[in-house]
Amino acid sequence: MNNKEKYAKVFVDALEVEESIVENLQYQAVAAWDSVGHMSLIAAIEDAFDIMMDTDDIIELDSFQKGMQILSENYDVEF
Repeated sequence: MNNKEKYAKVFVDALEVEESIVENLQYQAVAAWDSVGHMSLIAAIEDAFDIMMDTDDIIELDSFQKGMQILSENYDVEF
């Protein structure tokens, strides 16, 4: 499983959504991605990639695509 697949699986598992929609997913676009769901998602991302995200990055992560950008630029995760 490559990093993009791992990242997508985190969204599927944490937010309980279909894999087919994750690439276009944005914060609060589904009921599960509320403030509590966001923190669950962050914890799952941190576990999956063995990182600890900065507060600013946690706040800025408002879409699947933005998360990939943050992980790539700030945490050396290659997609």
